[in-house]
Order: sequence, then C-alpha cells, then structure tokens
Amino acid sequence: MFPASEDPTPQKTQLSPQRLSDAARSAWAKHDRKTDGWLPLWRHMADSGAVAEKLWDEWLPASVKRLVSEPFPGGEEEASRLVRFLASSHDIGKCTPAFACQVEQLAGRMRDHGLDMPTAKEYGQDRKLAPHGLAGQVVLQEWLGERFGLGARVAGQFAVVAGGHHGVPPGSQEIHDLQLRPHLVRHPGPSEALWRRTQYELLDWCVELTGVTDLWPSWRGVRLPQPAQVLLTAVVILADWLASAPELFPYAPESWHPLGASGERRRLRAAWEGLDLPGPWKPELPTASPQVLFSQRFPELQGAAPRPVQQEAVRMAGAMDPAGLLIIEAPMGEGKTEAALAAAEVLAARSGAGGVLLALPTRATGDAMFSRLLSWLDALPADGAPSRSVVLAHAKAALNETWSGLLRAGSRAIAAVEPDGDEQEPAPGGRGRSVPRHPAGLHAHQWLRGRKKQLLASFAVGTVDQVLFAALKSRHLALRHLAVAGKVVVIDEVHAYDAYMNRYLDRTLEWLAAYRVPVVLLSATLPAARRKALAAAYAGAEGAAAVETAVDAYPLLTAVSPGRTALTAQPAAASGRGTAVVLERMDDDLTTLADRLEAELADGGCALVVRNTVGRVLEAAEVLRERFDDRHVTVTHSRFLAADRAANDAALLRMFGPDGDRPARHVVVASQVVEQSLDVSFDLLVTDLAPVDLVLQRMGRLHRHPSFRPARLSTPGAWSPESTGRSRRPFPTRVPGPCTRVTGPCCARSPSSRPISTAFPYVCRTTSARWCRAPTVTNRSGRPRGARPSLRPLRATGRCSRRSGAGRTAFSWGRYGVPGGPCTGGWRPMRGTRTTAGPGGRRYGTARRPWRSWSSSDGPTAG
Repeated sequence: MFPASEDPTPQKTQLSPQRLSDAARSAWAKHDRKTDGWLPLWRHMADSGAVAEKLWDEWLPASVKRLVSEPFPGGEEEASRLVRFLASSHDIGKCTPAFACQVEQLAGRMRDHGLDMPTAKEYGQDRKLAPHGLAGQVVLQEWLGERFGLGARVAGQFAVVAGGHHGVPPGSQEIHDLQLRPHLVRHPGPSEALWRRTQYELLDWCVELTGVTDLWPSWRGVRLPQPAQVLLTAVVILADWLASAPELFPYAPESWHPLGASGERRRLRAAWEGLDLPGPWKPELPTASPQVLFSQRFPELQGAAPRPVQQEAVRMAGAMDPAGLLIIEAPMGEGKTEAALAAAEVLAARSGAGGVLLALPTRATGDAMFSRLLSWLDALPADGAPSRSVVLAHAKAALNETWSGLLRAGSRAIAAVEPDGDEQEPAPGGRGRSVPRHPAGLHAHQWLRGRKKQLLASFAVGTVDQVLFAALKSRHLALRHLAVAGKVVVIDEVHAYDAYMNRYLDRTLEWLAAYRVPVVLLSATLPAARRKALAAAYAGAEGAAAVETAVDAYPLLTAVSPGRTALTAQPAAASGRGTAVVLERMDDDLTTLADRLEAELADGGCALVVRNTVGRVLEAAEVLRERFDDRHVTVTHSRFLAADRAANDAALLRMFGPDGDRPARHVVVASQVVEQSLDVSFDLLVTDLAPVDLVLQRMGRLHRHPSFRPARLSTPGAWSPESTGRSRRPFPTRVPGPCTRVTGPCCARSPSSRPISTAFPYVCRTTSARWCRAPTVTNRSGRPRGARPSLRPLRATGRCSRRSGAGRTAFSWGRYGVPGGPCTGGWRPMRGTRTTAGPGGRRYGTARRPWRSWSSSDGPTAG
C-alpha cells in the first residue's frame, strides 16, 4: 500500500503505558488551546476502549448486541472484545505527521523522539487530503494484513469503522488520493521506519489491552453485514465523544494515577458515575390476559373491556415473528394508540428491544402523544433500572410544558465525580457513590440532547421526519440507525404522507427490516395498495404475497416478516359501535354558515369548522366572532407563532379532550392541524371539500368522547359547503363505526355495503390517488373531468402539463415524478436513482448505500 520499509517485528507490549516507547508516548490526541493542556494518544485509546466496553455491557439493548454478534463464532463475548478494540484503535490516524503537525509545541516533542515531520505551513493544502479518520483506516487495514494475514476485503470491513468515526466513511477516491501521497502518513527519510514502528506499536498495545490477539486468525472468515458495520461505527462514535469530553476524562495526569489496573478503574468509574447514563428498557413478557394488561397499563380504562382490535393486537404481537411489521387498521377513536403500546411491550420483550419510538405526522400530534406516553411509562412495572430516559423530538419541543419541565429537572453539569477514596465511601460533599445522580423515574438526560443524540433516549416521541432521516444520506447517519435499531418503532397516521414521504418511508422500512426492528403502523384509512406496498418494503415481495387486499377487509391487522407467510386478523368491526353521521351540503357563504351555526347551537353545543387554507380560516373566524363574540370562538392554524400554537393545542385539549372542561357553547375554526391524532371531540362538523380519507379523519372528531349534548345534536352532523354556491338538498351519510363507509347521491352507483375505496369513484384503488371534488360531468370512463389529484409534490420544477386521452387525465410534475395515470398503477420513476425530493423542494440522496464498505449493494445487505 505504501513503499516498503523495515518491517517491525511484533513487540510484546505490556498493558502498562510505561512499556511503550518514548516515541509512542509522545504522540498526542487532544489539545486545549485555552489551558495548553494535552492528552496523550495512548491515554485516549485506553479511555475510548473502556467506554465502549461500558456501553456494550450496560447501555446497548440486547437486540443490537445480538445482531452485531451473529457473524462471530464466539458470539457476544467476541463481539464485545471487537467493539473495545475498534474503539481503542479508531484514532490511530492521529499518529501521522499530517495530524501531529497541527500544534507546533507538541509536534516538537515528537520530533525530539525521532518522529520527524514538516510544519503545518510546509504541508499546505495537501494535509487536508489525510484527515485522521481516513489515515487511520488505511493504517489499520495495512496492519491487519501484515500482522494477521487478513485479506484486503476482510481487513477493510473492520478498518472502515475507524474511517467513518467522524460521521462519513471515506470513499474509494479519497483512499486513492491518500495512497498517492504516502508522505502524509509517514514522513519519508530516516524517520519513516520509526513512524511505522510507532503506529504498529500502538496497535499492538490495543490488541493486548483488549484481548483480541488470539481471535484475529479465527476472524479471517468473518463477513460483517452492512447493518453490523453501521452499528459498530455508531458505538465507536459514542465512545469517542464520551472519551473526548474533558469534564469526564480530564487531561491532568493525576486523574489516571497510579498507573496500572487500579488507576484505570478509578478513572473510568469516576467518568461513568458522573455521566449516569440510564440503561435500556428490559421488559418481561406480559402473561396476564389482555383485559388485565390494559387495566394495568392504562388506569383510565379500568372497568372497561378491551376492544376487539386491542385484544387482537396483543394476540398478534405474541404470535408473529418479533422482528416483524404489524399494521393496525381501525376506525378513529378505537384505541389504536393503546393497542400499539401494548403490542410494543410484547414485541420488546420478545425481541430484546430497549425502548419505543413513536412517530407522528405533526408537532401538535407529537405534543399530545408525549403526555400519553409518559402516563403509560408511569404504569409500566419496574425493570430494575433506577430511571428511564425520554425525549420529545421535534423543532419546537421546548415549547411543550411537560417536556420543558423535564428539561429543567434534568439540567445539570455533566462531570466526573470525585475519584478519590474507596468505592463504598461517600465522595466529598456528601454525595454517596451508590446513589445515582438522577432520582428514580423519567428524565431528560443532559447528555442525550441535541439533534444527533436525542433519539438515543430509550423512549422517544417525535415527528415522522425523525424516523425518515434514517433513509437520508447525512453526516453521523450511523447514530440515527443505532437509535432506531434498538427500539420498537410505532408510526401513526401512516396514510397521511404524500408520494415523496412514502418513498422515504419505504426505504426506512427496508433498513428497519435489516436491523430486525419490530415496527407497528397505525391507520384508519389505509388503501389496500398502500398496505401491500408497506408490507413489501419491510418483508419483500415474497413476505407480502399473502397480504389481504379485499376491499371489505376492515378493521384489519396484518403481520409480515421476511421469509414468512403474512398473518391476518379481522376483529369485529368497530367493537359493535355505530355512528350515523348526517352529511349535508350547503352554500359556501359565511352569512349562511353563521346563521346555521347560531340555530344549531341555540341550546348549546360545540362545533368544529375546518377550512383548507389559513385565509379561509381567518375569513370565517371574523364573521363568526361578530356573531358569537370572541369568548365563544377559538381560532387555530399553522401560521401562529410556535409558542402560541403550542398554547392553542393545549387549550383545545383542556376544553375538548377526554377529560376536558367543555364549554356550554363554542365554535373552533381551524385548518388541517386538528384533523389527525388530536384527541378532541365535537358535536357538529363543518368541513371544506377534501380527499375522502381526510374528510373521514375530520369526522373522527365527532362524538369521540361521552359528554352531555343538546337533543338536536345527539346525532353527529357534518356540513360541507359547495364552491358553486348552488343550494343542494341534504342527504344522509351512514358511517357504521366512526367512519368506514360513506354513501350519498354522488356515489349512487355504489351500494352502501361497499367500502370507501369503491363507494367513492374518485379514489383510485390502483394508485391510491384521490380526487378533490365530485362534479357531475364525467368523461367516458366515469371519472369527473377536471378533477385534480391531491398528491402534490413539495415543489415542482416545471409547469404542470395536462394530458388527456383514453378517458383519463394525467399530470406531469417535472422531474420529481408524476402520477402514471389514475388507473395505470404506480408512479413513474424519478430521474436519477439516488436522489429524491425532500423538505422545501430540495433534492436529497436516499440512503441506498449509506455505508461505503465492501458491498456493492445499494441497500442494506447481509454481507
């Protein structure tokens, strides 16, 4: 790989750093410019390896350890030693002249011991071609080949972990460029052989330190799968970050004296106790009946029998492959969230997952779910851990009162505890060593904060983009993969995402399947085609072959896993509940709306008016406030300042939530922010025309909770204004369960016994495209002319061009992909195989090959 030089003979390096040569002990790893303090490279290597061992033994979930251990003959014991070695050796690239020349006084000490090098100014821009991660990968791969006879491919699958420990693994071109400049790794001349011996000496010391000397020959046949490489890199990144924190591992030599095993234990104990990182969740498999389980986990449901969907979810979670996908489809208000949490507990106990991640479509729904998660966690039995880490992960999480309270309670300085004294004696200041820094219970750990680390908490609630980032090429992607790999992932309202988010979601499900992560998907209005697509993304075409596609299968539970036949259950529809919703068309006139609401609410009641745009929300609110006055009208939409919007959502839950203090008479005018996952209940609904699944979601806010209602509002009603302004006679809409079937004049050709996807001729069963309105003039295929698909790109690069022919209408949306015609099935492929549209219309690469290791596959591979 580099010009041949004197081959150093393996040295019998002892564990004590005093046995290292002067040159090896002069290499440096950290420097504090303010205090001019520095940390030797050997010291950082030992700290990183010790922290990695602690993370493996006390923090990583069992499911992650099992996945990483599978390729090794000795199982978890060998995998643990490998993790410690990779963490110890990951910074070997700092023992190169390109790195060491950065601090002149420390470079001078190395020159004094024979390690010659130019100055940073003399290197110029070439030095940037040898970042220490890349240099470390090259040196480690070369050392493995010479010391243990590992081939380039086998050695490379281990060395890439060192190369990627700063967030992005090096590419082949970067490696090639460095190979053309060997002087950046070892200074040519008389000192070249000494540079080589010193690098090998430090790696030999790491091998002895971690006890893997005798294991390397047996690992020649090991093939690390791509997911294992990613997880190993993530653990090394965390170990490096912790070992690099001077507040935990000080630079002062006194902190690791006396030299030897006792000094090492003393230094590590002080840092680990100061960090006080909560361990993973370790649930036991529930043995109680579903009724007992739900009454214990959800005290507010005591005395009520679990609904059929909830009972079936628990049964299915116990019968399916624990590394599988469970799709729960049931009407709104049926208790899908409780069913998902109960199933998550069963799946976590069976799979070894160490936490739960709940992904919601919006920040408002995430805030509402966070309180429900905390209530569930309070009801869980103790698993031996003194505390559990939780996080609310979205951009405005700090505005949530519950989360901000946890942040204040968990704020503290992360620092090593006083290391002096015996382990059993209290430290100076009265703090006992056996007492954790955090009290028992739930807390927001100070260290597990920030964009890259927050999802590493055991229990997380966030917006769905936090999960979809796993399918996005980004720096430190390995940490996001580690965060989801050790949890049960629950994604709510899975029907609510457009074609572009669905592309990310499909890719994310492929990665979750590669990590064998249990996944629970929830929806009230999931088209059959999308159900099969989600199952195929996780389990492959073979695993999804037996997925139910009948149009009348509802409620429905589907469980799939790679290589196994799909399981299906169809519990009793809507738990025997029935709600008849009277749907009435009315003029799109604000005065008429105010008159009707005044008449309907004459004896009291609460109405929800949902508009599709903020402008229409403000227009309606202005008229209604004049009629009802400000005290009886609430306005909420997405353009409020973040703090005000959070306050609005909290106020809605206080008034219209399950135990809300409902006003006698009130009108809420809102945009689409209230239509999904917000547990509020109203007596009357006024909704703009919208895709049918969204109309049904809005209907799910009607009569959701038991409460007193005036006689005239005892039957839930929904009004929909016509944009033509012409008056239409009202027609009844029957919804057995909150919303499973809809009939009326616009779909008179479809019998009332047929489900949504056929009752409305404007929902395409092939592509799941939805049509916004139902004009009476149709083309030869029976579909309305002039209809527009509701699936829109985040940003189109070209003009929307309409092409009609053969009884259909298609729309082209530039390069981001187009509907392939309403009934031709699927979307046209996007230009370019590695990019897709992201938030704000920007183009991102999907993580088809996020880890440039030694596999040619574009997705997660087995080796």
